[in-house]
Amino acid sequence: MINSHKRVKYACYSVNISMAVVGNLPPVLFLTFQSMYGISYSLLGLLVLVNFVTQLFVDLIFSFFSHKFNIPLTVKLTPMLTIIGLLIYALTPYVFPGNVYPGLVIGTIVFSAAAGLAEVLISPVIAALPSDNPDREMSKLHSIYAWGVVGVILVSSMYLVLFGRENWQWLMLLMTVIPLASVILYAGAEIPKMSTPERVSGVLQSLKNRSLWLCVAAIFLGGAAECTMAQWASGYLEQALQIEKIWGDLFGVALFALALGLGRTMYAKVGKHIGRVLFFGAVGATLCYLTAAMTSVALLGLFACAFTGFCVSMLWPGCLIVATDRFPSGGVFIFAMMAAGGDLGASVGPQLIGIITDLALENSTLLSLAQKVSLMPEQLGMKLGMLVGMLFPLVAIFVYLFIWKTYKKAQKTDA
Repeated sequence: MINSHKRVKYACYSVNISMAVVGNLPPVLFLTFQSMYGISYSLLGLLVLVNFVTQLFVDLIFSFFSHKFNIPLTVKLTPMLTIIGLLIYALTPYVFPGNVYPGLVIGTIVFSAAAGLAEVLISPVIAALPSDNPDREMSKLHSIYAWGVVGVILVSSMYLVLFGRENWQWLMLLMTVIPLASVILYAGAEIPKMSTPERVSGVLQSLKNRSLWLCVAAIFLGGAAECTMAQWASGYLEQALQIEKIWGDLFGVALFALALGLGRTMYAKVGKHIGRVLFFGAVGATLCYLTAAMTSVALLGLFACAFTGFCVSMLWPGCLIVATDRFPSGGVFIFAMMAAGGDLGASVGPQLIGIITDLALENSTLLSLAQKVSLMPEQLGMKLGMLVGMLFPLVAIFVYLFIWKTYKKAQKTDA
């Protein structure tokens, strides 16, 4: 049984790395799609929206009907669905040679459904495994995702330099190796039992709990703060700050992921006082967004984008820790609700930047403003988008402050 537990844990880690692939590789290719196929910024942002809305749809299904599913079988099928989605994405130029966008949407829906399943199920699987410190195990799981992002950025950046943007589809095929490893690891392993509501009425009763909605709001803001920067840092550094793509990806996007992983790994090793960590993380993220949006110094903007990763590192897993502490017997339902809140935030934030950037290209007032401040319309649009993105961690400061204060009171009461 010990070997089975380890096998399941490593399989969950590799699934999280697959989530890093489907969540971060497409945005790295956004400008490739824009230049090769003439896809607009709004449609590129829509791919992000499709990604997270699909995940949100899966989250909601599991929130209400998790008791209808064979959970162990669904866990094992998740990486297979990821492989299918990546293959569709890679074959798009051949299946849809005249208009690749529908193929990109279909591939996105398929691997996003897999990501949604992973998001709902992998955390409760880890939580159900025997552990001396469940909070740190949760942080470790999410740190694996961040290190996966670092690997995705490094591998994809070097690949595009060596083999050219026009061969991007082979990069997608290469990435199928990761979910294939998950399939192999899950084979023969025993998935631990997880609690689910026995009927929909039990779900409806839980939805009346105000603490649940506070946790959902908290992860909504954290998801938006993290994913807005993660999804658009590559394009922002290249277009708004005029940093060459290879250097922007390596020293901006990869450092963002590196800082994300460092923050989560530090908490997994020595972390405590999650309420305080959430509050100061939101404060730091607000300052980073503001700096990235306002500076004209490329190096400072690059640093601000990268350091955002450290500031937001515990916002998503930290909210999960708070939720599992407040609802220790919530099981799959709580994780599904939290995933829904996080995915909603991750949908709204990145899409706003795409909309605002396109608006700057079309709105005469913004075009005039761009000329007055000596910026290209794309630069002004993305900078305005970053300012809008700043609103998420800014509002989160007050939500997390409330959680910090009430969390301390709850701990004292329990003690």
